[in-house]
Amino acid sequence: MIQHIKSRIQASIDLKTSLLSNDVILNTFQSIVNDIVTCYKNDGKVLWAGNGGSAADAQHLAAELTGRFYYDRPPLFSEALHVNTSYTTAVANDYSYDVIFSRLTKAMGRKGDVLIGLSTSGNSTNVIKALEVANEIGMVTVAFTGETGGKMKDYAKYLVNIPSKDTPRIQECHMILGHTICELVEIALFPKL
Repeated sequence: MIQHIKSRIQASIDLKTSLLSNDVILNTFQSIVNDIVTCYKNDGKVLWAGNGGSAADAQHLAAELTGRFYYDRPPLFSEALHVNTSYTTAVANDYSYDVIFSRLTKAMGRKGDVLIGLSTSGNSTNVIKALEVANEIGMVTVAFTGETGGKMKDYAKYLVNIPSKDTPRIQECHMILGHTICELVEIALFPKL
């Protein structure tokens, strides 16, 4: 059992290490952070969409921006689109689960805001539909996916496709990058004197 535990830790380390030399992801990531900072400087918001574990990650990262990350500072408007269970279940029941995020994106999103969709497969229909609506509005669209980018790659301005097909390892990389977004945005907007 100890060997299996070590192998999972090593797999996580190896994938994260591969990101250190992935210039495409690193340069894309830098552009994402710059656009998020610009969004907030223009009194915008960052919305997140994901299902299952990706929903949990979306909610976690939205909370880091709205609450605080490393230090006390003013809150930033950030929301995971699944957190209103009454809305989510009503729209899923009355319309379709496929439109739970797109309807809320249409209601909340404004030109210049940011939508970050998380899906390890890149094929979550409800996230894709939200990206479509976000593009129509003029929002900045970001897809955090696994290796292929799935269908989401065609609907996002920025693609962060983690080079793996292993769902838990992909999600771990989404979280380290998400935390890094929170840190860099906090530093850029509220530099410590």
